[in-house]
Amino acid sequence: MMLPLRRYASTLHKNPIIVPKSFTRSLHLAPPFLLDDYVPRYMTLSARDAAKKRSLAYAHLRNCNLCPRECGVNRFEKTGMCLIGEKAKVNTIAPHFGEELGDWYIKLQEVGKVHNINVVTPEHVVPQVALSILHARDHGLTVPIVYNTSSFDSLASLELMDGLVDIYLADFKVWKPSTSKRLLKADDYAATAKESVKAMHAQVGDLCFTGDGIAKKGLLIRHLVMPGKEDEGAEIMKFLANEVSTDCFVNIMEQYHPDAHVGKPKRSKSDAKEDNEVRYAEINRAVSNQEVSSIRKAAEEHGLWRTDPGTRCFALFQSESGNKASMLPMPNMAFLAVVFVRVRDGKDGEKN
Repeated sequence: MMLPLRRYASTLHKNPIIVPKSFTRSLHLAPPFLLDDYVPRYMTLSARDAAKKRSLAYAHLRNCNLCPRECGVNRFEKTGMCLIGEKAKVNTIAPHFGEELGDWYIKLQEVGKVHNINVVTPEHVVPQVALSILHARDHGLTVPIVYNTSSFDSLASLELMDGLVDIYLADFKVWKPSTSKRLLKADDYAATAKESVKAMHAQVGDLCFTGDGIAKKGLLIRHLVMPGKEDEGAEIMKFLANEVSTDCFVNIMEQYHPDAHVGKPKRSKSDAKEDNEVRYAEINRAVSNQEVSSIRKAAEEHGLWRTDPGTRCFALFQSESGNKASMLPMPNMAFLAVVFVRVRDGKDGEKN
């Protein structure tokens, strides 16, 4: 009999070695993806390589090319498109909030008893994140680093993170330039994401777990199904299978709901008001079962077999200290007790 989600997660957290065989099978733990043990990549860096990373991080800040916009500003003196200078602005640290980023990694490890540090939307503060990881390494950090990204990364940023990141948790949002220009304000999103995802996979390979069901290294792709965009989702599945790996772990998510500006009245200089005239009307609805199924079918047809056929849910886990840990889409609870640091852009809003 399956335990309720929260109780099951709590049991696994307190007894991480006792995992049902059915659970490990659902994580697709074939021998190539099963690790006996794992040492985070940043712990294997030599002192010389770590020094090179620090120097490169500061160089990127002096002539910023961290995202594909490549505004080239000196962030020690002014800000660019992201409105962030030398210092990273942190939106949330769970279970605590505060001071120096690297020091909080240590506190999360020691107080929160977390399995990894998940840095969310860090694309515009990569040097600061790299420096914080190196700082934490020197002060006792031993858990894997998760880089949670929109995939709108520059290759220079990913090169800096090579050797520091263990798991890339990457969204691949849309495929067509016209869609990304309208919804993401970046018509080169898909072209950039394709190169970024391939670079991530080249660094860490396919998603691997230890025998307790905890993900330790590799690439996990998330695709949020959008209303009327199932053809784009199918193209993304085709790309992942043909140009990344048919062993790629893909989380096809169906929880889209209209939010932010979607469905709001259009701003118009005219006094005339037409019925149903709202912003982004084409995505002002939930996705249908047929749309989700068509993308899952496309993934299967192209040979992607690690597509999370199990629980597919948002899971909220508690640390042993009782503090709230995180809420993230979980591939059959593979990321137990993830704690995240979410960074903000300079507009005091979450960077999407």
